[in-house]
Amino acid sequence: MGTIDVLFLLIFLFLLPILHASDECRISMCGNGSIPIRFPFQLEDQANPRSCGYPGFDLTCSSENKTVLKLPFSGEFYVRQISYITQEILLYDPLKCLPNRLLSLNLLGSPFVSAFYQNFTFLMCPSSFTKSRFPSIDCLSNSTHSVLATSSISFATSMSASCEVLKTLQVPVSRPVQFGEGFSTTLNNDLHLTWYEPDCSNCELQGGMCGFKSNTSQDIGCFYFPGKGGSNNSLKIFRIICLSIAMPAITCAIGIACFACFVDRTNHNARRRSAIAVAAAPEGPEPAVVLMGLDETTIESYEKLVLGESRRLPGPNDITCPICLSEYCSKETLRCIPDCKHCFHAECIDEWLRLNGTCPVCRNNPSPSPAHVSLDSV
Repeated sequence: MGTIDVLFLLIFLFLLPILHASDECRISMCGNGSIPIRFPFQLEDQANPRSCGYPGFDLTCSSENKTVLKLPFSGEFYVRQISYITQEILLYDPLKCLPNRLLSLNLLGSPFVSAFYQNFTFLMCPSSFTKSRFPSIDCLSNSTHSVLATSSISFATSMSASCEVLKTLQVPVSRPVQFGEGFSTTLNNDLHLTWYEPDCSNCELQGGMCGFKSNTSQDIGCFYFPGKGGSNNSLKIFRIICLSIAMPAITCAIGIACFACFVDRTNHNARRRSAIAVAAAPEGPEPAVVLMGLDETTIESYEKLVLGESRRLPGPNDITCPICLSEYCSKETLRCIPDCKHCFHAECIDEWLRLNGTCPVCRNNPSPSPAHVSLDSV
């Protein structure tokens, strides 16, 4: 490495924190007293650079200063609340008929998922039959017909003689509905969604704020600012201190670069002789490739589950095994990797982990899990 390269590298390392600190990402809002919008969310058409938000987390403001989230395949929802610590967002329908939106809800193409899903059957019954007997969904009902929603399969079956089954689908819920509860009331409460990437919950719990490490990097870092969201005076003082340190640091870097140049010239012949000797040395055998898999004890410590009739899985999973690409069937045994919660056919992931020490989906190294095996149907 030449003298100029050494000098440039040292100056870059000293100035990078200062340049990054000056690239401030401001907290945005849709009107006074609204929801604070910051990383990973970003308000469109604002002065903040694109690096202040994570892809897929763009928000807009309505004409009434409501915070709006647009899902690619399900349209616009109003945002009631964002919890950055628990990574939850609460949505509601601008037309105040969330059950109608749930009938066609599709979260594909967005980073959001529901923590819980439950099967609901929507029934359309004559109003004379259901009046004063069962809770109906008012915004979907009229003077002649009432629309009901129930999570009870047996009740839906018993009502099918008098009512028309509109649809049975998995509905995002804030918590699983117990069988004894029978009906949902109206399914018109807020839509609770969460996100798993980027994972900033630990950073938020410690009082920090997530963000990209630089404008050109996709790596996420945790940053701690004096007076989080506070006055600009603290930030100005911080910048003055950084600049005061930068000038002596640059002078020191120049001196180090000159010394490195002198040492480089002094040892030039020695390096040249060493390079010739290395080039003349016979080539040794190529190193063997060692597959770094996991031992059987660690693999067996990861949770197993037997898939139930609903085929509902915890975490960010769908109904297809990412390894063999086969759809899951009820009564099949699955194994889930801790931390990332990705699930696979047990025989598929066991063979994979014997050869590889990472999750095949997110490539994270799974942490050892306490030895326990759950064979309860899901």
